[in-house]
Amino acid sequence: MSDKKAIHTTAAPAAIGPYSQAIDTGPLVFLSGQIPLDPDSMELVGEDIETQTRRVFDNLREVTAAAGCDLNQAVKLTIYLIDLGQFTTVNGIMAEYFDEPYPARATIQVSALPKGALVEVDAVLMR
Repeated sequence: MSDKKAIHTTAAPAAIGPYSQAIDTGPLVFLSGQIPLDPDSMELVGEDIETQTRRVFDNLREVTAAAGCDLNQAVKLTIYLIDLGQFTTVNGIMAEYFDEPYPARATIQVSALPKGALVEVDAVLMR
């Protein structure tokens, strides 16, 4: 089995609990869920789904870069929304960050997210 290495960058929000921003296992990189936090202030960005979703994907892009990868190496995403009525909006924004073939994905409605966020996304990348 490959060794695991923690990935960290100050260009994305610090973990708000006992976890790493990402874990690199060699062939796969597992990105922890990102919520729309500004990496400098650690405050929630925006009150609308568009602003928050862009910040989430920007944060994921920064962690991905710190792992020496690109978002287009994502093979699996999980998107957590507090309102599945925002599904179409999030789809449109996601398409701005990824090229085809898009990663496999699940989208789940949840009752709440940390800090009152509207969206959270985690990912698995393949080298």
